[in-house]
Amino acid sequence: MLAGAGARDVYPAADVTVWFTAQSAGKLGRLDPGTGNSDLIALGPGAPHGVIVGPDGAAWVTEGGQSAIARVDPATREVKLFPLSNERSDANLNTATFDRQGVLWFTGQNGIYGRLNPKTGAIAVFNAPRGTGPYDIATTPDGLVFFASLAGSYLGQIDQETGAVTVLEPSVPHQGARRVWSDSRGELRITGWNSGDLFRYDSRAKNWARWHLPGNAPQPYAVYVDETDAVWLSDWGANAILRFDPNTEKFESFPLSDPSANVRQLAGRKGEVWGAESSADKLFVLKAE
Repeated sequence: MLAGAGARDVYPAADVTVWFTAQSAGKLGRLDPGTGNSDLIALGPGAPHGVIVGPDGAAWVTEGGQSAIARVDPATREVKLFPLSNERSDANLNTATFDRQGVLWFTGQNGIYGRLNPKTGAIAVFNAPRGTGPYDIATTPDGLVFFASLAGSYLGQIDQETGAVTVLEPSVPHQGARRVWSDSRGELRITGWNSGDLFRYDSRAKNWARWHLPGNAPQPYAVYVDETDAVWLSDWGANAILRFDPNTEKFESFPLSDPSANVRQLAGRKGEVWGAESSADKLFVLKAE
């Protein structure tokens, strides 16, 4: 990795490429796992937070420093910015997801969520319930969009027509819902940063379940659900990646190589789970045997 890049969020593309946000450098990184080489693409004077690959194959970045959504063409490296209005310049953009209509939804930790129509460039921004907190965001296979509010300690379901939010609360108060990912059945997996729990919200049955992580002081941050519906988490308390089997309800631990690795996000593709040790400026991959 490139020293000082500040690798934060990662997202593997359908080809061999792995995108990552280089938050300290204010750039978007691209790794070739075959060679180990990476390069950085300048986005402007900002601080990129999240990155995903859109249905168009481009990298889409929540550019917190510029309060803009950035699209990076994988072939030409061209950067196109979709800025929020000046009134929303302190949104502290976090993460994004595409719904099934090709609309990009995003969160801002300073109390907003919003949508971008990539075809028209139109952006709408909404005030979140309970103010500050909107963090991670995900789309279910049915096309429903949910976000986790860290400060608000809830899961929010967005009405994609009106933009209104339904607040859904786990059974544990002040749990610090941080990251969210959907499995193939529309079950949302949410990390409880404050409570040390893995939560499940079934978007079809509309009910909750909860599992407390092993160890004395678990602190789950990232969550990712792979193609087999196994759940992967980063546990800052154990400095490890955990795998949760939803069938046996058991956790398996994979210790990280660097102390206090601080893995803030996970993503993957078939047979691979990717993350960044943000304190060590390293990307890593766990491969299924």
